[in-house]
Amino acid sequence: MLQTEFEFMLPCGYADAHGTLHRQGTMRRATALDEVEALSHPRVRASEAYVGVALLSRVVTRLGSAGSVTPALIEGLFATDFSFLQDLYLRVNSHAPNLVETRCPTCGTHFVLDVSDGAEEH
Repeated sequence: MLQTEFEFMLPCGYADAHGTLHRQGTMRRATALDEVEALSHPRVRASEAYVGVALLSRVVTRLGSAGSVTPALIEGLFATDFSFLQDLYLRVNSHAPNLVETRCPTCGTHFVLDVSDGAEEH
């Protein structure tokens, strides 16, 4: 069965207006529509660098108890967390992802683990 949702833990976390830190979240696989809609976002037309924000705001479905994941929320992430999510997006949506969801045996935290062996498929 194809895995379509992936849980993650941000390295730093998103601090909301009340000072609450949100680190655990869920990302789903992107659809073609996600990528097309992100490219047609008005801010992307003004600056292509914004495409990552637009795309992540569509595929990150949950970030702690922060509510809706909007472009403004993604803009408020620390650069470390933004980079982490971009990397996860690429791994989740690559040609042949080899990601598994697992749990830390010590603390019980869920996370996504890349079990690729580094060999390229042809």
